[in-house]
Amino acid sequence: MLLTKSTFITHMRTMSLLLVAMTTCCCTGKTQGGDTPPEEPERSVTLIFGGDLMQHEGQFKSAARPDGTYDYTGVFDLMAPEIKKADIAIANFEVTLGGPPYKGYPQFCAPDAYLQACIDCGFDVLTTCNNHSVDTYGRGIDRTITMMDSLGVKHLGTYRNQEERDRLYPFIVEHDGIRICLLNYTYGTNGIPVPKPYIVNLIDTAVIAEDIRRAKAMQPDVIICIPHWGDEYKLLPNATQRTLADWLFQQGVDHIIGGHPHVVEPIEVREDSIGKHLLAYSLGNIVSNQSRPNTYGGTMIRMTLTKKEGKTTLTDCGYNLYWVSRPADSGGKKGYVVYPASHPTEGLTTTERTKRETFLKTTRDLFAKHNKGIEEYLMETP
Repeated sequence: MLLTKSTFITHMRTMSLLLVAMTTCCCTGKTQGGDTPPEEPERSVTLIFGGDLMQHEGQFKSAARPDGTYDYTGVFDLMAPEIKKADIAIANFEVTLGGPPYKGYPQFCAPDAYLQACIDCGFDVLTTCNNHSVDTYGRGIDRTITMMDSLGVKHLGTYRNQEERDRLYPFIVEHDGIRICLLNYTYGTNGIPVPKPYIVNLIDTAVIAEDIRRAKAMQPDVIICIPHWGDEYKLLPNATQRTLADWLFQQGVDHIIGGHPHVVEPIEVREDSIGKHLLAYSLGNIVSNQSRPNTYGGTMIRMTLTKKEGKTTLTDCGYNLYWVSRPADSGGKKGYVVYPASHPTEGLTTTERTKRETFLKTTRDLFAKHNKGIEEYLMETP
């Protein structure tokens, strides 16, 4: 059959369109089936933050044994299961390990066994930057670092010299592919000068801004600052804490977990276009021999960070409460014991029950009035 010119042109156009369609289909199939990278799996990490790990004279005397050793069995036993459930557990180690003789307030020097007890109950990272960092001078700074290194616990906040700080800080800890940068600073060292060449991270916005810049260059998924700040025994943050918290968030810090007042202060979750930001002004003491109102208890924060499609966000958080019984409260029957709020009251003395109820009521009333975006959860008791 002879094709006319118009029929031939139409036929050729049809063949061209068919060829283009086949080529397009083939290319599309190759891209979808072979070149598209697999979707990155969702990752998560659960963090526990505790408050101040104190060690007064009454505590190490209670732990002393006739053979010269120190035994802290029982102090953290009821809290350990909750701490160990976290992927990473962090607390403030507010004593030095300067070696004997051991001392309590005002210049703390604790037995090495206390550090081991803190590790055994589940803490993975300890901050060493607080107003008691220099209590036993350069010897204490150096030996505390040595002991923590020898026992394999991660730590940050004090350094032997500038070279060591440059090498180890900002501090990065990683779990399940999520990189967490921790920063730690203190308002001061109780008037005791930091001996050279040792370094204690002091709150200085110029230094902190540079540390945050360096931290960002390390490409962490989240930056968490742990400041030692505020007024002792005050249940509300002062103006300096509030101003510094706002500034830290503006600089790119994602979450702030504070300490030092030895009492709990409010917790809030802020939200902006980037995501949610946790701010805890003070978690109080984990354990101490303090007897001032509200010092014989504290709170731990549990937070879950989730990484999806390259973005890490705060997807869950909550707090639990606990209180501390001293030998004076139990009639000398027990040493120092940290009790979760969920622990049964059977077997407690009248003094223990009174202290427990007073602390829990005061704290819950404070949090009901001032907390934002976070709720209490009751931990399971052994």
